[in-house]
Amino acid sequence: LWECLCWWGLIVCVLCVSGIELCPPGHRFMITMVASFIEMAGQFLMPGLAALCRDWQVLQAIIICPFLLMLFYWVIFPESLRWLMATQQFEASKELILQFTHKNRMNTESDIKGVVPELEKEITRRPKKVCIVKVVGTRNLWKNIVVLCVNSLTGYGIHHCFAKSMMGHEAKMAITHNFYADYYTMAGIALASCLAMCPVVGFLGRRGGLLLFMILTALASLLQLGLLNLIGKYSQLPDSGMSDSVKDKFSVAFSIVGMFSSHAVGSLSVFFCAEITPTVIRGGGLGLVLASAGFGRLTAPIMELHNQKGYFLHHVIFACCTLICIICILLLPESKNQNLPENIPDGEHYTRQPLLPHKKGEQPLLLTNSELKDYSGLHDSAAVSDGISENTTANGMKSM
Repeated sequence: LWECLCWWGLIVCVLCVSGIELCPPGHRFMITMVASFIEMAGQFLMPGLAALCRDWQVLQAIIICPFLLMLFYWVIFPESLRWLMATQQFEASKELILQFTHKNRMNTESDIKGVVPELEKEITRRPKKVCIVKVVGTRNLWKNIVVLCVNSLTGYGIHHCFAKSMMGHEAKMAITHNFYADYYTMAGIALASCLAMCPVVGFLGRRGGLLLFMILTALASLLQLGLLNLIGKYSQLPDSGMSDSVKDKFSVAFSIVGMFSSHAVGSLSVFFCAEITPTVIRGGGLGLVLASAGFGRLTAPIMELHNQKGYFLHHVIFACCTLICIICILLLPESKNQNLPENIPDGEHYTRQPLLPHKKGEQPLLLTNSELKDYSGLHDSAAVSDGISENTTANGMKSM
C-alpha cells in the first residue's frame, strides 16, 4: 500500500511540475504546492479506503482505476505549446493556437494578430528535437542536473533511515505501535514539511530553501549518529544518572526533524530541476531526478536484509552525502521569479548568484551577462582617433 502511494505521488508530481509551463513565474511554486496538498489529502484518506475495502485485492483494483484514466491523458490534455515552439514544431503550434482560439471564441484577426503569419513563415523549417544526452556537452547545465540528482537521492534515501530509527525507538518506549499510528505519523510529518516549504521558499528562494532543509537533514543525521552514541556510553556508567529512555527520546526527536527536512529536500529537488532545465529537455532532466529519487527509495529493502546489519552503514553513507550536497547546492542558480529557459543556451545562462542580496550602492564582484556593458564602441573610437593622428602627422603637424 505504501509503495503504491509513493509511485502515485511521483506520477502526480510529474504531472504537476509539467504544469508549471502554463503558469507565470510568480505562481509556479504556489500551483505545485496546491498539487502537493491534494496528494497529502489522498494519503490521509487512503487508510479509510483500505478499511472500507477490507480485502487487499479489492483495494488493488480501486488503486489501479486512477491509473487507467491516465491512458486518456493524451486525448484530454493538449501538448505543451511551449515545448512545440521550443522544438520548432510550428505546424503543430499553429494548429494548437487555432484550436485554443476556436474553443475560447476569440477573434483571430485582433487577439492573435501577427502570430499566425509569423508561424506560417517558419513552417518550412524542420523540427529540432533535443535529446537529454546533449547535456553532456554543456558547461553548467549538466552540473546543475547532477547536483539535483544527488540531492534527490540523498533526501529520499535518508528519509527511510530516519523512519526506521523512529519506529524502532517508539516500539521500545511502549508508544501505541500499530500500522495506523505509524502511517499517520509519517503522513503528518510530510504535511508539516509541505506547510513549512511555503514560507521558507517564498522568503529564501529555491536555492536558499533547499540549502536550509539540507543543513537541517545533515544536523539531524550527524547528531543522531554521534551524540546518541556518546549519550549511550555515559548512560552505561553507574554514576551518570542517565537511562536508555533519554537516548530513545533524543533519537525520536532527531528522527522527526530528519524526516521533516529530508521530505522537503526531495520535493524541492524535483521542483527545482523542472525550473532550471530547458523546455526542450525538461522531461528528460525531470526523469533523471525522479530516477535518482526512486533509487534512493530502493535502499529501504536493502536495509531489511541480513537482520538489519547494514542499517548503520547506510545511515553513515547518506550522512556524508548530505555534507557533500550542502557544498554543491551553493553552485546552483536561483530560479525564483525568472522565466523558464527554452533551449540549452538559455539554460547555460542560468549562472550562480549570491545567496544574500547586495546592499544599496554596493558593486557586486561578478556581473551577470545582462549586467555586462558593451564596450565595442571604444574600439571604433580608438581606431578613428588613431587615423586622425596619423593624418595630422603626415601633414607635418605634431600630434598632441
